[in-house]
Amino acid sequence: MKPVKVGICGLGTVGGGTFNVLKRNAEEIARRAGRGIEVAQIAARRPNPKCETGATPITADIFDVANNPEIDVVIELIGGYTLAHELVLKAIENGKHVVTANKALIAVHGNEIFAKAREKGVIVAFEAAVAGGIPVIKAIREGLAGNRINWLAGIINGTGNFILTEMREKGRAFADVLKEAQALGYAEADPTFDVEGIDAAHKLTILASIAFGIPLQFDKAYTEGISQLTSADVNYAEALGYRIKHLGVARRTEAGIELRVHPTLIPADRLIANVNGVMNAVMVNGDAAGSTLFYGAGAGMEPTASSVVADLVDVVRAMTADPTNRVPHLAFQPDSLSDHPILPIGECESAYYLHIQAKDHPGVLAQVASILSERGINIESIMQKEAEEHDGLVPMILVTHRVKEARIDDAIAALEGLADVVGKVVRIRVEQLV
Repeated sequence: MKPVKVGICGLGTVGGGTFNVLKRNAEEIARRAGRGIEVAQIAARRPNPKCETGATPITADIFDVANNPEIDVVIELIGGYTLAHELVLKAIENGKHVVTANKALIAVHGNEIFAKAREKGVIVAFEAAVAGGIPVIKAIREGLAGNRINWLAGIINGTGNFILTEMREKGRAFADVLKEAQALGYAEADPTFDVEGIDAAHKLTILASIAFGIPLQFDKAYTEGISQLTSADVNYAEALGYRIKHLGVARRTEAGIELRVHPTLIPADRLIANVNGVMNAVMVNGDAAGSTLFYGAGAGMEPTASSVVADLVDVVRAMTADPTNRVPHLAFQPDSLSDHPILPIGECESAYYLHIQAKDHPGVLAQVASILSERGINIESIMQKEAEEHDGLVPMILVTHRVKEARIDDAIAALEGLADVVGKVVRIRVEQLV
């Protein structure tokens, strides 16, 4: 059987890793796929010194690959929304299968791309778009196919996890650790996507669609970053028996789907609370399997290439199958996707950590407790520290029971209106993840 011919668009970190893995493991991959896989063309603006491409034809124009009649599968690794979108649609229009690691592209344009792929009878595979080398998409879509997924929660951005780990372990300030993350290449010069939760929200959008059988709806994901977190809150959380992680949470409720990314307190004895550095982890809770945890490298040259090549093997295996009998892109058959709504953040339910700075006057704690009680918010634990020497303010730390966010919003507004409360109340959501 003649080999499948592949075109790689983008020869950066992941593109170079993909080429190297395909070349190094060619025999093993062919045994798994049932036929050889040949990189027949590469589109790259510049060479990759970590990648010896030999005689493989190279072009500077990505559309040369999409229009090449010899190419069976286009691997899109250029990133971004615009050019990648055009490239993928052109490849599909030309009857080519597509493998991509582009989470932003899938989260924002996936519904359109998958519809076009079904029309043309081709496959779009995207395992590498979420959590790098962790095969979590395949695990949810296929390994947990017999389950009704209740919720999933993930540390799905390595940059943010590295920053929070350094803040907790070494007592460093956010800005200081961010500079180091940029120097190490973990964070971009503009780190907004990583530290403000946008990158994680792209990935969470994809995971939620596969878990719950809903269309991709990135625009409805709630995102909150970690740039306002202080070492004090990291330390207070630790004293209460929690770790702060930048978590993506998707949960099925009767009213709708929660889809949210934000700093979260997790009990320190949970496995996911002990995922440190740049590593990623995703917990998935199904009615039959219970809770499972998927852990590994969330980025990097060869971990991500591992997922790209795994997708390519799946595509090669399925190329001769009837398109109607292939694994659906979003796990559920296209005509069976649910219209279960995405809940606004005010309707989502969580427990909450509240950090209040108060003047050292009698009766303040009673006023705080009264405000929470009037709104049906129960306190699980409370910690009151000594007055700070530099300003004389007393830190009051509370953890509440689970309640809808709208009630907490109302309570925080009332707390900030008290004469003895100074500044903003810090609010961090709390998840038990059991």
